[in-house]
Amino acid sequence: MGKDVIIACDFNSSEETLAFLEKLGDRRPYVKIGMELFYAEGPAIVKMLKLRGHKVFLDLKLHDIPNTVKKAMRVLAGLGVDMCNVHASGTIEMMKAAVTGLEEGSAGNERPLLIAVTQLTSTTEERMQRDLLINKDMETVVAHYADNTKAAGLDGVVCSPLESEKVHSVCGRDFLTVTPGVRFADDDKGDQARVTTPAKAKELGSDYIVVGRSITGADDPLAAYERCMREFTD
Repeated sequence: MGKDVIIACDFNSSEETLAFLEKLGDRRPYVKIGMELFYAEGPAIVKMLKLRGHKVFLDLKLHDIPNTVKKAMRVLAGLGVDMCNVHASGTIEMMKAAVTGLEEGSAGNERPLLIAVTQLTSTTEERMQRDLLINKDMETVVAHYADNTKAAGLDGVVCSPLESEKVHSVCGRDFLTVTPGVRFADDDKGDQARVTTPAKAKELGSDYIVVGRSITGADDPLAAYERCMREFTD
């Protein structure tokens, strides 16, 4: 599977989203719909973007009892998304239920890619140990969550680019790493803690990078997107 850049469309309306995408001309990038946009517009935003020719990563990070997650994934599969996710901390049982729900909802078609969040890229090791009472180093925790994710039958994980190499060493090269926390070297890192550049993410083995403000907040979003594609995929 080739590398790709996913643009985080962290807007609060379909109007804002379309206004941004119009700036990209005839390009149809892979886009991420997060909680803000999905809760504002509902399933209609997914259908609209799919009709426009975009691949869609629906980033809702499901985390609940296994039966609830299974039923929710059954619904999400029917929307035609290309990728969706859960929290790996929901346990192997919950992740297996998510796979089952997606397969049931795909009605015989290829199911969407399913990945699991290891630790949010806004989480530092110190915060993880202090607030979550996880008394291990970040790399060990992410690798363990990735191993659980693979055991549950998912396709990959969300992690920092800084952890991609470790995840691939534990789970194999075909196990996907989808990595937010990517900024150009001259950008502010915002609320992210574990960040790097597109070029460094490529070097570290990320399969997909998720890029938001470096593209959506740029004076010339098309130029920023093309720069990101060059740095990550060329």
